[in-house]
Amino acid sequence: MNARPTIAVLNGPNLALLGRREPHLYGTATLADIERSCRRTADGPGFDIDFRQTNHEGTLVDQIHELRDSAVGFVINAAAYTHTSVALHDALATVTAPIVEVHLTNVHAREAFRHRSFVAPVAKAVIAGCGPEGYTFAVRHLIALATDTEETAP
Repeated sequence: MNARPTIAVLNGPNLALLGRREPHLYGTATLADIERSCRRTADGPGFDIDFRQTNHEGTLVDQIHELRDSAVGFVINAAAYTHTSVALHDALATVTAPIVEVHLTNVHAREAFRHRSFVAPVAKAVIAGCGPEGYTFAVRHLIALATDTEETAP
């Protein structure tokens, strides 16, 4: 029996506090709510979700290394590391699967330091400002890419 393809959903610092942290910016959905939504979105088409959160930059890099050869796609909300981490960029640059960068808020309408992303140059797509639904958009996009690849492969 073949294993189902897996999409990695990686979350950076402070996202475990969603629902309680600045709800006027980030809303009231929790990270657990977002995880359930990602799993529901992926389950019907036959995909699994490997959903993780860490507050530590090195752990995030290690997770990318661990999953780089097995995941068919990556959704990443690196949070503050998006704007600061060359190490994260370098780890993501080793990934051959498509990457979708996600932000709950429109980072381009916020503080100037949030306008720069070290993730975007290695991402296939960037979704910002759609709240928790941005994650499901990203999962759907990666499923479509994986499905198109499988159908058009020689």
